[in-house]
Amino acid sequence: MNLRDLQLWLNAHGANLIVDGLRGPSTRSAILNVFVNRDAPAVTPAEIEQIAARLGGTARQLAAVAKVESAGGGWDDAGRLKCLYERHYFWRRLRINIPFLSNPTPGGYTIDADRDGINDSWEKVADAAMRSPIAAFESASWGKFQIMGAHAFADPARRAQAVFAGNAVEFVWWLTRAERNHYEALARFIEVNGLTRAFRALSTDPADCLAFARGYNGKGQKGYDRKLAEAMR
Repeated sequence: MNLRDLQLWLNAHGANLIVDGLRGPSTRSAILNVFVNRDAPAVTPAEIEQIAARLGGTARQLAAVAKVESAGGGWDDAGRLKCLYERHYFWRRLRINIPFLSNPTPGGYTIDADRDGINDSWEKVADAAMRSPIAAFESASWGKFQIMGAHAFADPARRAQAVFAGNAVEFVWWLTRAERNHYEALARFIEVNGLTRAFRALSTDPADCLAFARGYNGKGQKGYDRKLAEAMR
């Protein structure tokens, strides 16, 4: 997907852009606005129970992961998905330094440095998307369970390892549609990464949470096991 393709996609989802393949404020604004959804249906208790049972765990365990990952919510007050942009992911794809957007080292995290009321991570995604749309959406973690867009694969050969069978732009759009989709993405992540046993083990004991903490947030996780145990309590 190039920028022209993204403009066409945005128009198909409510924007009204001139499709010229050129970077500009209109395209940037469309990226920031098309994904807003203040009316996404909430997940139901029955849906949570269904997904927990599918994983062989409990609704309490799902709630603990949600609490630790994003304080329990998947959207911000403006109706945008919670998002954390990772500049080192974008750098891995482009291999060039771009101020604020691409750097081989993690960091540069801000919330609203320009005080415009829009989460800076979303603004970085929008700016990065005008350079490489799929890479930009792959380079952020999204929603209630903060799953990286890089776990969405459009390539049929990689579908067995995909959290979402489509590209990262489509993945983020799908998450905006309903809270249940966030739980489905989590379940799929747990399944394809072999974390079902670790998920089932979650308890009020940090030792029981360590395997999931490492599998979900990496071996270098810092205190995620203790946070999960506290959330279980």
